[in-house]
Amino acid sequence: MNIIVMGGGLVGVATAWYLLEGGHSVTLLDRAPELASEASHANGAMLHASHTEPWNTPQALGQLLRWMGREDSPLLLRPAQLPRLMGWGLGFLRYSRPHHHARNTAVNARLATYSLQRMRELEAETAIDYTQAHNGILKIFRHPEEMETARASSRLMADSGVRHETLSPAGISQREPALADIQAELAGGFFYPDDASGDARLFCQRLGEKAVERGLTLRLGESVQRLHVKAGRLRAIDTDQTTLEADAFVLATGAEAPYLARQAGLRLPIKPVKGYSATLPVGGLEAAPRLPIIDDGRKIVITRLGDQLRMAGTAEFTGYDRRIRPQRVERVLEQGLANFPALARQVDTREADQWACLRPMTIDGPPILGPSGIDGLYLNTGAGHLGWTFAAGTGRVVADMIDQRTPDIDVSGLTLERYQ
Repeated sequence: MNIIVMGGGLVGVATAWYLLEGGHSVTLLDRAPELASEASHANGAMLHASHTEPWNTPQALGQLLRWMGREDSPLLLRPAQLPRLMGWGLGFLRYSRPHHHARNTAVNARLATYSLQRMRELEAETAIDYTQAHNGILKIFRHPEEMETARASSRLMADSGVRHETLSPAGISQREPALADIQAELAGGFFYPDDASGDARLFCQRLGEKAVERGLTLRLGESVQRLHVKAGRLRAIDTDQTTLEADAFVLATGAEAPYLARQAGLRLPIKPVKGYSATLPVGGLEAAPRLPIIDDGRKIVITRLGDQLRMAGTAEFTGYDRRIRPQRVERVLEQGLANFPALARQVDTREADQWACLRPMTIDGPPILGPSGIDGLYLNTGAGHLGWTFAAGTGRVVADMIDQRTPDIDVSGLTLERYQ
């Protein structure tokens, strides 16, 4: 078949790769001049089956009310967005009930475990260097009650094959000596040995290069403007340059997906959630951590990428505002470096590369994969903060669905049908 993939981030490129493997003629479109220019550009850099809990936890309502309007909060709802979030927000809170949250955590963990297996295969097949490390991920807690809540989630994820080890504060320092200075502040942590890390932008761009060698047609710097549905089938799309026809289309445009889908008469329960990152040079600094670290209480992730240290976090409900707000980046740096007092004295935060992106968040947490209900249109969107983790797995699953093969994992809870 002739297939067009809309979206040049991790999810779109991975989908295109697997479709090429199936023998299809594939064209990939993206409005940016290069791959991985938006949400895939400077994310938290973690491939983690261990951090798959949806953001609408049972504590979400209390946190939103407590943090509303506070620029220093990890979860920020801007009051001006309330009218636009009303319907979606009520659903977001409905799915935060404990039984919904537990079910969707398990769905995400199942997909994440499968996806990390596919990533290992891709890594072996392509020999791409993306500053990857397979050293596991460490999650730390300052309060015993937060650790107990996370322990319950870890037990749920263990049923999907996500292994973990419980660590005392002393055990944390042994695993990661850079945390020794804050050992007295910690209640404990978990170590997830099967998780990994790596530069998502490098991987995406290099996989794209290899896909071009296999026959992928890239149309970069070209924006999708309109979807043309006739007699219940998507037959063509308008871009800002031309009209393109195909046998099938994959919508993998992340936070923009609801706008395009609406032109086809399809409503996707997805909203953009802004996240920030800062990347610091730390080459030669012994005080810098080696292991990827999730600071659960502060909602910050910290990942070593060669001679750089990436810190990312916060969730900001601010519509489609893509502006980088320096005070939010400063907060990420402050919260991240608070774990490493010695390192904080050695680095100059003015040297940090700042980034912000919009992550496509579904109303319940898991992404939306597969048939859209419109012939010829398939979905691979809504991964939220897990796009890097899910990319290989969702790409494989959607390619299987297009080829009418049964995916290797149970896709219940991952298709659009779950909302019907």
